[in-house]
Amino acid sequence: MNGMNEFELLDEDKGIPLFYPHIPKNAIKYLTESLSTRWIGQGPVVDKFELAFENKFFTQGRAVSVNSGTAALHLSYILSDVDENSEVICPVFTCTATNLPILYQKAKPVFFDVSKENLNANISEIEKLITPKTRAISVVDYGGVPNDYASLRAICDRNGLKLIADCAHCLDGLYEDKRITEYADFTVYSFQAIKTLTSGDGGMLITRDKKTADKAKRIRWFGINRLDKQKGIWENDITELGYKYHMNDISACIGLASLEEFENIKSHRRLLGKHYIKELGVLAENILEKSLVLEKFTPWLITLDTKGHRVELMKHLRGNGVESAQVHYRNDRYSIFKPFVERAFPNMDNIENNYLVLPLHTKVSEAQVTTICDLIKEFYANI
Repeated sequence: MNGMNEFELLDEDKGIPLFYPHIPKNAIKYLTESLSTRWIGQGPVVDKFELAFENKFFTQGRAVSVNSGTAALHLSYILSDVDENSEVICPVFTCTATNLPILYQKAKPVFFDVSKENLNANISEIEKLITPKTRAISVVDYGGVPNDYASLRAICDRNGLKLIADCAHCLDGLYEDKRITEYADFTVYSFQAIKTLTSGDGGMLITRDKKTADKAKRIRWFGINRLDKQKGIWENDITELGYKYHMNDISACIGLASLEEFENIKSHRRLLGKHYIKELGVLAENILEKSLVLEKFTPWLITLDTKGHRVELMKHLRGNGVESAQVHYRNDRYSIFKPFVERAFPNMDNIENNYLVLPLHTKVSEAQVTTICDLIKEFYANI
């Protein structure tokens, strides 16, 4: 194979895949039970999953389940009053799901650079980007590492802005021993297939109060109050633009079963993260999720700064049965965002061709991490 074909998805029987979904043991049981009832769409299991998620992770906030993390982000922008006259300050480096919903609202994304220490927000430049049109600041916790939420909250409070935390990578992160939901106006989670906790696909929006959550629940389903509709006779008026963003009971069954196993998932991911640091030795300094040693979060990714050798290292790993990848791509390079790019991003420029994501999931063992690290050390010893 030539070119990028040698980096196509690796069959699991031929090595160590980069990603692998964690399917919980009770998923089939809960799905079988649900499929024997009248509810396979949005029903009682969705309600049960929302409550269980609240109880597991939050000291405050209300949970609103949706069919994707992208849908949850879109709802957060709507609830922040983002419209065609608005700007949203947002990360240049993230999955496009963070930023595309800004365009759904016909608003202007204003990108900030990554920090020099990791791939999170460069906090020092954010306040300089605020204009009278700014409505919200959106950040993503890359790899699972929490941003500096105390500083972000202070910036938002000083300027009357909403803080939106895209925690698609960061299910249980803490900043200064507080849940991220205690800082953000809206906190968004993804349960896409390969995330730390999966529902097959799905997401969760955490709001600060019941009134906002109630509105989110209306606009996730056509702007209709489903409880009123289910009474059989109701007034057919819709006053808010709504969408078909609700979660269904089938997804919620998988989510509930995943939630039951979260402590084991967390322990395994943290164990692997620490093992990467131990086994890489001096090369561990090149791991971009450096605050992993603080044990304040569960890593979703392990990302290595290859120091200019990404493609060569990828080839070396793939030749030995280990899948690795770039995963995310800087958003300012996409044509759809180019009309909004008005400045340079020097930190992103410096890391753009260097970062590489390594396998970390529940199908990876400590022994396999040792093998991966030995291959990396072998590569750097011979360049």
